[in-house]
Amino acid sequence: MFVILPKMKKQHQIIISLGSNQGNRLDNLTQAIALLHSEVATVVKVSKVYETPSWGFESEAFYNAVLQMHSYKTPQKILSQLHKIEKQMGRFRKVENGYQARVIDLDIIAFDEEIIISDNLHIPHLQMQNRNFVLLPMNDLNLNWIHPVLKKSIPELIEITTDKSSCDDIASVISPIERIGLNHYNYIAIEGNIGAGKTTFATKIAEDFNAKLVLERFADNPFLPKFYKDQNRFAFPLEMSFLADRYQQLTDDLAQFDLFKDFIVADYHIFKSLILQKSP
Repeated sequence: MFVILPKMKKQHQIIISLGSNQGNRLDNLTQAIALLHSEVATVVKVSKVYETPSWGFESEAFYNAVLQMHSYKTPQKILSQLHKIEKQMGRFRKVENGYQARVIDLDIIAFDEEIIISDNLHIPHLQMQNRNFVLLPMNDLNLNWIHPVLKKSIPELIEITTDKSSCDDIASVISPIERIGLNHYNYIAIEGNIGAGKTTFATKIAEDFNAKLVLERFADNPFLPKFYKDQNRFAFPLEMSFLADRYQQLTDDLAQFDLFKDFIVADYHIFKSLILQKSP
């Protein structure tokens, strides 16, 4: 029996800005990135770390970075978890107005290309276009992102920003997911029994590692009804028919090279039956 899985939701692309100007600033950013990855969402990319003067008040210089996360969570849920991590690291947001020195500062800059306005959340961040310490790190991520209000890309926002403060890159940070190194492979196939979650897993890898996704297609097979009536006679023709169809699909997909993807991930292997037959 073959099952056609429903179309799955695509994960949200969330951009988070990080800043620290107290204690060991680089360690603070590194710790925050690890906590975000383990407790909030998959951290896909991290910018370089930049040293910038304090913005809006007199204090020590900041270390700043921007990262990209993938998640199905809502913006409000993400915001709540960011505040929890800030508190866990020793930052307590005060009620009074004005900027202050801080061990860690975590802000949602963008959530897909949505416009969200609430009492405690403005997306895109209202000041992002006026801050080099957001724009320059965000540019490192090479995102295909357009500001939904200003209708401009990050390079275009950098060109017109009024912020002339210095912003010097001083360190590089490898994102948790980049350490896994799946993009060192050209082709990854996920195999298993029906309903095991192959398509879900392959889709998650494709989204998080910038891979081209190849999903098994379920075309009507003329040998399938005959197989159920006489398995001994039609098992081989059915298997050869599926093999030919999978070969044709791979030929079609691999022939369409995608310059913007790092590798290919599929939810089936062309020789799946041989693999499953050898399984204990």
